[in-house]
Amino acid sequence: MASERRLLPWRRLPVPGAVPPARTLLRYVYIGRLAVAFGVFVGAALAWFTADITQLFVASLSITLALVMTAWAAWYTFLRSGGIGPTFLYLQAMFDVALTTAVVNVMGPYSPMSALYILVIAVYAVLMPFANGLLIALFAGILYAAMVVVGPTEPSFALVLQLGVFWLVAVFTGYLASRVRVAGQAQEALSAELTRVRLEAGDILRNIRTGILTVSGDGRLVYANPTAEQLLGIDVQVMREKPVLSYLESVAPVLADAVRLTSWEGRRVIRREGEARIGDRTFPLGVSTTAVSLEDGQRPSVTAIFKDISDEKRYEALHLRAERLAAVAEIAASLAHEIKNPLASIRSAVEMLSRSAPPGADEKILGALVLRESDRLSRLLTEFMDFSRVRVTKSAEFDLVAVAEAGVRIARQHPDCPATARVELVAPQRPLLIEGDEDLMHRVVFNLVLNAIQAAPEAAHVTVEVATPDPDTFPANVAIDQPRMLRVRDRGPGVNPDILPRLFEPFVTARPGGTGLGLAIVQRAVLSHRGVIFCDSVPGEGTTFTVYVPARFSAEEGV
Repeated sequence: MASERRLLPWRRLPVPGAVPPARTLLRYVYIGRLAVAFGVFVGAALAWFTADITQLFVASLSITLALVMTAWAAWYTFLRSGGIGPTFLYLQAMFDVALTTAVVNVMGPYSPMSALYILVIAVYAVLMPFANGLLIALFAGILYAAMVVVGPTEPSFALVLQLGVFWLVAVFTGYLASRVRVAGQAQEALSAELTRVRLEAGDILRNIRTGILTVSGDGRLVYANPTAEQLLGIDVQVMREKPVLSYLESVAPVLADAVRLTSWEGRRVIRREGEARIGDRTFPLGVSTTAVSLEDGQRPSVTAIFKDISDEKRYEALHLRAERLAAVAEIAASLAHEIKNPLASIRSAVEMLSRSAPPGADEKILGALVLRESDRLSRLLTEFMDFSRVRVTKSAEFDLVAVAEAGVRIARQHPDCPATARVELVAPQRPLLIEGDEDLMHRVVFNLVLNAIQAAPEAAHVTVEVATPDPDTFPANVAIDQPRMLRVRDRGPGVNPDILPRLFEPFVTARPGGTGLGLAIVQRAVLSHRGVIFCDSVPGEGTTFTVYVPARFSAEEGV
């Protein structure tokens, strides 16, 4: 069993062009062995009446043993599971040397059949390590010398010459085989490394979220990874080796122009942006290209790297909006404080004057109007001050699902929530723990749910989802560690496309009577948790607000 476990190192992964596999060489050995044995037997049979009885016995015994040994060896080599150990090769080599000795003994020690020794030694010098091949040559030389010495033929210088040939064949064949094995192992290692690199590169290209497209110098499609197929709406199996620039011109002109510029002028394109239109969807595309020159006088192939930069654009807009909101918040805090105190004095004075006016007098009516509008202005200033004070003041671990349930419950009790409204909470994981300001996140949930209810028709259907986001759908350019997701989706009429880009700005609202500060406060609260909020709206199909916040938060890092 130990010999079976010690597999020959050069047999593990045969490399084309190196030493042939052991099983291939052994197949030829078995065929040659049977051919020699049958040849000797046929020769002895044809000379039956004139041959010596000893020669006939040797021929018969040789063919019998060759059949038995070859049958067993073929089973061991080709039918049995497992490797070929050195013990098995030693047995085969010793049998073939003995068989050759028997054949040479029948034909004569100095007959042409003695060349079989050279063939046997050369084959096993290739099959076995260098030192083992020398041992086989020594064994063959001993048997050959013993046959000559004990035989009727007198020993001569030819015996020494023959033994020298045996050793030279063993030395040179073993040396060359060892060098070829070393080269084969190096080639094997290089081939394995190349295969690994190809597999890794192929796996990366298949799974990367960036489109990669290669176009030949004459405009034919050479390669496109799955992301490129998805972004451009093409089937690479159908369009490969076919002109593709005209199609690119129709769906993504910026990509077609970049490929042409690089192919015609050899200049790389770095970060060019434009729009792509695939079916009913229009999205911004970021493109970079590089050229691969093949031969002088030919246009180079062009590899284009591109991706949908919608999330990047939204993230940039989010940062700009956050900066503007921070500036507005500072102004709002100062302005609200300066206005609120004089406003309270004015309201008190008007209230006192209206009390002294007789009922039905104009002073009474105007006083009531001033009081009503001052109250509305006071509420607006309060919201302004709330907006300016939104920041994380305390950080503790809490269950986001429980906070969402509480926010939904309070939103259902709001006067603007009709009895027919349906608010559904979806939470695959309970609890979903995060760190932050629980009160702020409660306001976020309440404002988003109430906003969805107010924006929807009478039979509102709002879905609130709390979960860990799928990495495949998480925005690529948003850097949040261990993100948690809060998503509020309604089936209302959607947001007006003219308002959508400014939706989170103060005083932007499409609802009559709204102050336009609710969503601005929501965004300030999300940003205070170092999170982001996105709004996706399709007219007639509804609006979705998606909030991503980190699971771990330190109050000192809040905004």
